[in-house]
Amino acid sequence: MLRETLGHTRMLKWTWVGAAHWFVFVGFFALFPILATAYLETLNPEWTLPWVGHWEPWLLLSELIAVVTGLGILALFGVRIASQPRFHRVPPQGRASEDGQRSSSSRFEHSRQWQAFYIEATIFAIVACFFIIRSSEFAVGGIDAAWASPVSAGLANLFEGASESAMLTTITVTAGVKILVSWTFFLMLALIPSMGIGWHRVTAFFNIYFKRFADGKASMGSAKPMLINGEPADFETADPETEPFGVDTITDFTWKGLLDFSTCTECGRCQSQCPAWNTGKPLSPKKLVTDLRDHLYEQAPYLKAAGAKPEGSDDGSQIEPISIIGDVIDPDVLWSCTTCGACVEQCPVDIEHVDHIIDLRRHQTMIESDFPTEAQTMLRNLENKGNPWGENPAARLKWAEPLDFEVPIAEPGGDFEYLYWVGCAGAYDPKAQKTSRAVATLLHDAGVKFAVLGEAETCTGDPARRIGHEFMYQMLAEQNVESLNGAGAVKIIATCPHCLNTIGNEYGEVGGSYEVVHHTELLADLVASGKIEPVEQREGTLTYHDPCYLGRHNRIFEPPRELLESFSEVTEMPRTKERSFCCGAGGARMWLEEPLGKRVNRDRADEAVDTGAETVAVGCPFCSTMLRDGVADAGKEDDVEVVDIAQLLAQSRERRAAAPE
Repeated sequence: MLRETLGHTRMLKWTWVGAAHWFVFVGFFALFPILATAYLETLNPEWTLPWVGHWEPWLLLSELIAVVTGLGILALFGVRIASQPRFHRVPPQGRASEDGQRSSSSRFEHSRQWQAFYIEATIFAIVACFFIIRSSEFAVGGIDAAWASPVSAGLANLFEGASESAMLTTITVTAGVKILVSWTFFLMLALIPSMGIGWHRVTAFFNIYFKRFADGKASMGSAKPMLINGEPADFETADPETEPFGVDTITDFTWKGLLDFSTCTECGRCQSQCPAWNTGKPLSPKKLVTDLRDHLYEQAPYLKAAGAKPEGSDDGSQIEPISIIGDVIDPDVLWSCTTCGACVEQCPVDIEHVDHIIDLRRHQTMIESDFPTEAQTMLRNLENKGNPWGENPAARLKWAEPLDFEVPIAEPGGDFEYLYWVGCAGAYDPKAQKTSRAVATLLHDAGVKFAVLGEAETCTGDPARRIGHEFMYQMLAEQNVESLNGAGAVKIIATCPHCLNTIGNEYGEVGGSYEVVHHTELLADLVASGKIEPVEQREGTLTYHDPCYLGRHNRIFEPPRELLESFSEVTEMPRTKERSFCCGAGGARMWLEEPLGKRVNRDRADEAVDTGAETVAVGCPFCSTMLRDGVADAGKEDDVEVVDIAQLLAQSRERRAAAPE
C-alpha cells in the first residue's frame, strides 16, 4: 500500500500526469501545518506555529512543496482542459447499443467534470493563499531570509508601498479564506458522498491495502472465487433459493466492492484502455463503476431504514430489491467485456472491475439463464463433450497423427518431465493443431521428456468461468485435477494462455498445484541453452501481439520476444506489453457474436498491419484465430501472415535443414 501511494507506482505509468499528481498528493498532506497556522493567523497575523513556524529549513521546504503543488495542479488542469470530450470527437462505429457508444476518444467522457474542476480550484486556492500570506509576512519583516522563501520574497515586491497594517489585515483575511475554502471542501464531501475524486483522498489507502492479493499485485490472473456468505461456494450444500449465486442486487456485493465504487476518481484511465469502449461498445469500466456507485447511494437511505427494523417485523413497507442488470446496467454492457484486464492494470486506486463483471455474470447465467444465446451451444458442448466446439473426445490425439514419432500418454510413474497440456484449440482447431505439432516436434528434437493426457484431457473450464457458469467450471476443474494428479503431473507446458492461467492460478482452489509454463518460455530456455540449435534469420518484417492472458494477466512479456529475436527482428506495435490491445476473444467472447460497434479483432489487426510487418507472431490460439480473421476482414490476408511463435521457430529450423551444405 505504501509503495503504491507514496511511490505512485500505478500513477507513474502515465509519467508526466503521474508526476504532477504526486506533487499535488505530497502538497495536500504535507501542507497541513500551513492550514493549522491559518487558525492562529486569524486571531493574530503575527502568530505562527511554535518552534517550526519561522524555522528557515521548514520555510524552504514548505515553499518548495507549495511551488510544485501549484505547478502540479496547473498541469493537471491543463491536461483536463486539453482532453475535454468536445475536442476529441470520433465518428460512430458500427451499430450502437441502446445504451449508446462513445462520442469521443477522451478518457473524461462521462466523468463529472465540475467535481474535478472544483477540486483543482480548491487546491489552487490553497496554494494561492499560501503565497499571499507568506509574501505578506516577508513584506512586513516577519521573515527576513530570502533564501528560505525565494518565491514569496519575489512576490513581496508587489506589495511595495503598502502599509504594515494593510499587510497584517491581508494575512488575517487570507487565512480566513483559506479556512473557508478548506471547510467548504469537507462540507462538499459530506453532502456528496458519491464525489469519488474528493473521497479517494481517504478511501484510496484502504482500497489499495485491501486489494485481493496480499502481495500487492493487481487483481488479475485468477478470477475471484464465487463467494457465499464470505466463503468460497460449495455447490453440494449451496441453496440458490436462499443464498446469492453471484450478484443480483447492490447488497450482494462485498464490502470491498462497495469500497471500489466509492473510491473511483473518474480519471478514465480504464476507459481509455478498454477494447470494448474503444470499438463502439457500450461498456466503459468507469461508467459501470460510477453507475453502481450512484445506485448504491440512491438505495442507501432505504437500505438503512430496512436494516433498522426489528427482525421479523412486517409493516407492509418492505423494499423491493432492484436487479442491477436491466434496471441499472444495460445487458450489452455486461456481455461486452473481454476480461482482458486493461482496466484493472491501469486503475491507480486498484478497483477490481473484472471481478465485479464476473460476479454479475454469475447470477445472470446460473440463476436467470439470461445470457447471449450463442453461449448456450458452447456451454452444452462443454457439458456433453468436454470442449467448446462439441468435437468427439476420442479425437483428442488426432493432431499428433502426422508426426513421425509417437507422443506418449502420461501414466502414473511415467518417464516424463513435462505434461504437455494441448488444450481444446490445440487438439481440434486445424490451425492450432499446427502449433501443437510444432511444439511437440521441438520438444522431441531437444530431448525434452514430455507426455500428454490424451482422451483424459478436457476443457480447463476457462470459458465457463468467464461467462459466469461457476458450477460447470468447478466440475471441469475437479475432473482435470483428478486426471493431472493421477498422472503425477508436476510441471505443465501449455500453448494456450487461458489454459496456463486457469491451471496455474485457479486449480489450486480445487487441489491442483502445478508449475505451469508457456511454450514460449520453455522454447526460449531451450534455444538459450543450445538444446535447440541457433536458427537462421527469418526474412521479412515481423511484429508480436501480446495475448492478454499471457502478458497482462501473467506478466510474461520477455520470453516470447527473446525467442523471436533469436531468428527475427521484432517491430513493436504502438500498444504493447501491459498496454497491449485485446484480440477480442477473452471472457468467453470467442464463442459470442459481436454485432455492436467495430470488431475488436479488426481494430487490433489494423494496428498490426499499419506496422508494415509481413508476419504477426502470436502465442495464443484464440489470438491467432481472431487476428487472422481481422487481417482477412481488412483485405490483407495475402500480405500479412498470422502465425504462432512455435511454428515460426520450427519453420526456421526446417529452412536451415533444407539449405545446401
